Amino acid sequence: MKLKHVSLSVMMMGATTVAMASGYHFGTQSVSAQSTANASAAEAANASTIFYNAAGMTKLEGTNFSGALNLVAPNAKYSDASATYPTLAATPVNSTVKGSTSGKITDDLVVVPQMYLTHQLNNKVTVGLGVYVPFASSTEYQRDSVLRYNLNATELTTLDINPTVAFKLNDQHSVAVGVIAQHAEAKLRQYANFGYLITRPNPVGNGTADGYADVEGDDWGFGYNLAWLWDVNDSTRVGVNYRSKVEHTLTGTAKWDKSKVASVYGAGAAAGIAGAGYADSEDAKVDITTPEALSVHGMHKLNSKTNLFADVTWTKHSRFDKALLVYGNAKTGQGNTTYLTPAWKDTYKLSLGGSYQYTEPLQLRAGIAYDKSPVPNDDRRLATIPDNDRIWLSFGGKYDLNKQSSIDFAYSYIKIKDAKANVNGTCAAQGQTICVSSQTKGTVNYKSSAQILGVQYNHRF
Repeated sequence: MKLKHVSLSVMMMGATTVAMASGYHFGTQSVSAQSTANASAAEAANASTIFYNAAGMTKLEGTNFSGALNLVAPNAKYSDASATYPTLAATPVNSTVKGSTSGKITDDLVVVPQMYLTHQLNNKVTVGLGVYVPFASSTEYQRDSVLRYNLNATELTTLDINPTVAFKLNDQHSVAVGVIAQHAEAKLRQYANFGYLITRPNPVGNGTADGYADVEGDDWGFGYNLAWLWDVNDSTRVGVNYRSKVEHTLTGTAKWDKSKVASVYGAGAAAGIAGAGYADSEDAKVDITTPEALSVHGMHKLNSKTNLFADVTWTKHSRFDKALLVYGNAKTGQGNTTYLTPAWKDTYKLSLGGSYQYTEPLQLRAGIAYDKSPVPNDDRRLATIPDNDRIWLSFGGKYDLNKQSSIDFAYSYIKIKDAKANVNGTCAAQGQTICVSSQTKGTVNYKSSAQILGVQYNHRF
């Protein structure tokens, strides 16, 4: 069986329609930040500072609102894919998986909203609320892809609700603390090679009676954020932002479709598959932990028109060392658990950017970033996440409509380094003697990139 990458897709939290940032982060939570390749965390220019450095709320007078919309055009394509079934004496036929060997695995367009609100209680305390999408993805291979047994389709949606309070300690120092309530919902489709379980009287052969599981699960998890902002002098500001891990136990159902088995080999064959543990519906769960991140950033006013920005962010991606997908029913000879061992590494991202006040209402902005992938090598790269090192190139601007309102706009091009995955679904590759897995092996090449167009409206009441 093969729900091996169920764990992967669910676990990925933002997994792979080409995540915009390395690992499984969406990549940007503000259009004003996007325009500088997320280098401007110390700027505190509008209410979206809640995400990047919530201590910056003390720089905002009155009540402030920021609403953003990102239009994402991911482009992840696979090619030269090949896969083989396990060599079994009972099923010597069809050792090579047949099907499509190339194609696009991402949607053409994804729409992602973000919203922030701050309110100054007095000259010392400001409260705020952020509602944003930290992880979001949708990936789908053709139903006949040679990689179908590892993963055929995934969809992940997460939403953070982040109430935060900031305190102005003095004219130079501000701090903030917040609570993160995160909802995660995941869906996936995974194919199963039932042919080897059907005998007439001998096994009918690999690939002759595929079935598939639709798996859905969701959960609420909780974490926190901390921030500090220091105005060193009138020209220079530095800050630190920390976002904690969030633990999830995604619980839901797995529904096995055996209609092809029934139509080709009869209801008795389908009943036999169900008796082997692949029920029409069963429970499923997986524990995941999204990583903590620490950001150190700065801003320097070069002159009355020009600002320079920089940010270094460290992410503890090594929390995704392994994952277990546990089914309610044991499968004959395979137990009830799918194992995943990506062995990710901690990463860093370096962003540099700037802004220039071109005219009284128009500010121009640009930035570049290098984002290191957590994938250690081709053998650990997951078919659902063709992740690799990437470069961000961003530009945009801010236009003041009046003293209370402004519009931010941004365009980003993200080039992801070409990648290869050596997919190994065997139990031995996961350090196990039995597991719920297709036991197939394969290789595949990926070319990935993405474009993001963003617009954001800011208003001070």
